[in-house]
Amino acid sequence: METPDITRAHTSLDGVSWNIMGQVYTPKQITDESFAWHAMFPEETFVPPHVHPEQDEYIFVLDGRIDLLLDGAKNAATTGDLVRMPRGIPHAFYNNSGKPVSALFWAAPAGKLVELYRRIHNVASPAEVVKIARDYGVFFGPPVSSAA
Repeated sequence: METPDITRAHTSLDGVSWNIMGQVYTPKQITDESFAWHAMFPEETFVPPHVHPEQDEYIFVLDGRIDLLLDGAKNAATTGDLVRMPRGIPHAFYNNSGKPVSALFWAAPAGKLVELYRRIHNVASPAEVVKIARDYGVFFGPPVSSAA
């Protein structure tokens, strides 16, 4: 159950942040119904094509540009844009901007994403992350070249 409170700027729930393949994910809100996290994408980082069969995912770009692959179509989102990625739709995101990107992500329902991020925190092997993710309801497809 959600409690009334404020997750302050530059803080996270439980004082944790996760290193997910060089990106920093900072949890801001967690319930069974939804999970929100702040993401910092350093230059040239990305999340390859994947699917959440039982979750809708969203990205609100706070600062920068994210190149996207949404259901096979290339696109880009910039500061102030909201990206909607319905459950079951393949998607990927790339930081090709030459600058760090900041975004607020959320998923509904939360599913097993929190447990997945805890499990893959500091896992350096992309192949290992792909293998682990299956157990948490996230399924990666074959790599696709940058969405730029």
